[in-house]
Amino acid sequence: MSPFVATLATTAAVFVGLWLVSLRTRDVSIVDIYWGPGFTVIATVAAWTGDGTDPRRLLVLALVALWGLRLGGYLLWRNHGRGEDFRYAAMRRRIGARFWLVSLVGVFLLQTVLMWIVSWPAQWAVAVPSAPSLSLSDAVGVALWMVGLVFEAGGDLQLARFQADQANAGAVMDRGFWRYTRHPNYFGDACVWWGIYAVACAVPGGWRTLPGPIVMTVLLRRVSGVPMLERSLAKRRLGYADYVARTSTFFPRPPRR
Repeated sequence: MSPFVATLATTAAVFVGLWLVSLRTRDVSIVDIYWGPGFTVIATVAAWTGDGTDPRRLLVLALVALWGLRLGGYLLWRNHGRGEDFRYAAMRRRIGARFWLVSLVGVFLLQTVLMWIVSWPAQWAVAVPSAPSLSLSDAVGVALWMVGLVFEAGGDLQLARFQADQANAGAVMDRGFWRYTRHPNYFGDACVWWGIYAVACAVPGGWRTLPGPIVMTVLLRRVSGVPMLERSLAKRRLGYADYVARTSTFFPRPPRR
């Protein structure tokens, strides 16, 4: 079986299983917790069914696992005891009795396809034979990945500490990485996957996996990331409009006066 077919089948089976769990628990938020670890599963299946070459295969497996398991662990900790995410709860109220079907197609199966496409660079890098030594493209990829992980993990840690202080209740987080971009975690996510794409480019034909990081970046910047979150924050955070006026949306830069 082709590694890409095996990963698609595995991802679809897992997401359908998660959908069944969500029906029982009435909580679609589990799909978000699986988002990071799901890429680790895909990379592992691709490596197992493909013919990738070490050490690049081991490098990519490590990069994807470190990023994915950290993200999944953080979301599991953050969401514990909070109930269903407000986005899915609002969708459940709006759709009503048909939500079971809409959630299957519009959430779980949609994320199956998106995760599979975004992961193309990782799949290619671990499944396709390549030179047995690392290259400049690998080094660039690891550097981008490290920048991304620092922004994502650092931003999450800074925000968690800020929100843990009762004195900051209702306030806007504008410190640390959040001083230079309103979404350091999303910027970090994009860097991680552009970094993995750079590693994939060291493999013959790896440049063809370009849709992967493009889809991830568009999702974060234009679809389910920045726009959806900012609409909510504008309603819930006093002074958020001023923060928007002085702070970059995505790419870090010094704040405007």
